[in-house]
Amino acid sequence: MSEDKQTGWRGPEHLANRNGRPLGTKNKTTVAIREAYQNLVELNLENMSLWIGQVAAENPEKAMDLMIKLSEYVIPKLARTEVTGKDGDDLFKDMRFEFGPSITERIEDIEIDE
Repeated sequence: MSEDKQTGWRGPEHLANRNGRPLGTKNKTTVAIREAYQNLVELNLENMSLWIGQVAAENPEKAMDLMIKLSEYVIPKLARTEVTGKDGDDLFKDMRFEFGPSITERIEDIEIDE
C-alpha cells in the first residue's frame, strides 16, 4: 500500500475513488442511523400515544408542544418567502381593500333610524 500525497489514501490504488462519492449518494452511516431511528419510532407508536396522553393529563400545553415538535419530522416546514416587485419594490403598495361601510358610518345609520 502506498500513501497518496494529495488525498491521504492508504489503500490499494485500484480501490481508490478519485472522483469522490457521486452526487446524491447518501452517507451509509447516516442512512443506518435514520433507519434505526425510524424503526424505534415505528415500534413505539402506541407507547408514544400513551406517553403523550400521560403528559396531557398533567399539562396539556406541554403535550401539545411535544406533538408540534414531533410533527416536524413528518410534515416539512414551509420556507418563508418574500414577494417583491422589480428592484425590490413593494407589490402591494397601491392595493386597497374595502369591506363595506366603516363602523362610524354604521353607527350613524343606526342613530338616524332610531
